[in-house]
Amino acid sequence: MKNKFTLLIGIFLISILSVNAQKSKIVHDAEYYILKAQHGDKWAEQDKEIQDKLVALEKKHGRKPNIVHIMWDDTGVGEIGVAQNQAARGFKTPNMNKFAAEGQYYARMYTEPSCTPTRAAFQTGRHAVRSGMYNVSFPLEYGGMSETETTIAEVLSEAGYATAFYGKGHLGDIEESYMTNMGYDEALWSPYNQVPSMYVARGDLGPMFPTSVMPELYPNDPYDMDKGWRPDGYVWALEGTKNGPVREWGTPPNEDDYYALEGEMQKRTLEFIKKSAKAEKPFFVSYQPIAASFLGTKPGDKKNTHSAGLLQEFLVEFDEWVPTLLQTLKDAGVEENTLVILMADNGPMTHNGPDGMVETLYRGGKGDFTEGGVRVTCLMRWPGVIAPNQIIGDIIHVTDLFTTFATLGGATKYIPTDRIIDGIDQTSLFLNGDTYSRRDYVHIYTGNILAAQVKGRFKRHWVGELPGLSGASFYDLYNDPREVSPKMLPGFTTKPMFDLMMARHQLWIKKYPHTAHVRGLPLKGLENPRPAVKKAGEFRINPADLPFDPKEVIEYGLPYDPSMEKWGAGNN
Repeated sequence: MKNKFTLLIGIFLISILSVNAQKSKIVHDAEYYILKAQHGDKWAEQDKEIQDKLVALEKKHGRKPNIVHIMWDDTGVGEIGVAQNQAARGFKTPNMNKFAAEGQYYARMYTEPSCTPTRAAFQTGRHAVRSGMYNVSFPLEYGGMSETETTIAEVLSEAGYATAFYGKGHLGDIEESYMTNMGYDEALWSPYNQVPSMYVARGDLGPMFPTSVMPELYPNDPYDMDKGWRPDGYVWALEGTKNGPVREWGTPPNEDDYYALEGEMQKRTLEFIKKSAKAEKPFFVSYQPIAASFLGTKPGDKKNTHSAGLLQEFLVEFDEWVPTLLQTLKDAGVEENTLVILMADNGPMTHNGPDGMVETLYRGGKGDFTEGGVRVTCLMRWPGVIAPNQIIGDIIHVTDLFTTFATLGGATKYIPTDRIIDGIDQTSLFLNGDTYSRRDYVHIYTGNILAAQVKGRFKRHWVGELPGLSGASFYDLYNDPREVSPKMLPGFTTKPMFDLMMARHQLWIKKYPHTAHVRGLPLKGLENPRPAVKKAGEFRINPADLPFDPKEVIEYGLPYDPSMEKWGAGNN
């Protein structure tokens, strides 16, 4: 009887442990489990080998590997790392091309179609639709990322990493979305994109609508009754430390301060590396360049390229800084224990964008669900760990960096298990190279609309589909990489597969609903707000004088409208 009782207790405890273990597992998109069911045993064997490698690396260097992640704007596949393309485009990036040859060149790195969604996806390891961050943030945004989201900085911090962010945060202007409230020990960041660079006198007198920025530059318009309607009190950047005060950096509309931002962010990136290495602490730093003013190079500065395009001018200038970054890692004695990633956030701004941003290998650009909008430049280098001269043809997604970084840092136990994490652990792809991806699929959203899906070499466009018999919405990306010849009949074998893929994806969303985009008054909690910034964080009309609640207006979630992005989101 005693033995039976002991056996029953044992079975009960095992069942409890099994349930708890199941609960503690990271929840991925449903499509991942289709692959895991087929390849899980092989992956488990690889993971044992990977852990042995990581343990050996930690023993060799005395700490977990460092991670330097750099992500700039609007650069399609082939713009960097392919000298032949650059020769035809009027610019050169020899240092980044060399960087690519010293590591891995990713041919199928997918992101979200535009800035804010990709940056949210990188930080959380989740498609932007899941965090409600699918609209592009403009000043004044009156919103941002929810504090309930867990960022890669928070995950790595729990594992003992020093963390820093410098550059284009672009995740909103409410206090809970500040980078210092997202797990970063220190940060200097812009809560917006580069659009505010035009909110200056030179912009009002140039590309912007006259009087839309500074009506005081023009004769008084007697019909302009609501001058306070225009955005005012925006900031160039904010700076601060975790749990510390946040301050405004720079003083708009002073353009000199804006042009000084990039150099300041690069300087702080290098200082953070040196400081962390000296403290013998593993570090994670994400530098996301502001990547130029929309008004072009600083007045009086010489051009660096024959192209003279806004993007090309930035790329050449940034290229000159890359050796400084790598030398800093080498001088600090951490080069061989540091993964460095250079990548773009989405394709080029081909719709109503600045000169020099054009389609490259793929059709479409920023905002589109075609490959040109979501396939980007991505290069990785890690001397002694990542073998040189690799071209990777596997599918990888920006969300995968979240889970892979956590694996490298021994921090996967800090990833939340109460929500879907789209990011797949791609450590095997990083360390073993081509054909070792654990993903053959991509869900492509424009806003909160699932616009297309990729499965291996095949792609289906969902936007524009009519009920009933399928239209010509299927593509073979090997034979039609630019998606210019949609097929119906040849794609019928893929139709039921994509139908089931859509069903799995949507049913999993029902089980794990999306987070809402948080709304509120902007730029609160600053230590040094200018009068205009302080005013921006207040209601501009006394609520008592209105028959409606302005707080309710701010919190009202506008439906997604592609035209809001101004550059053809979902243009097919």
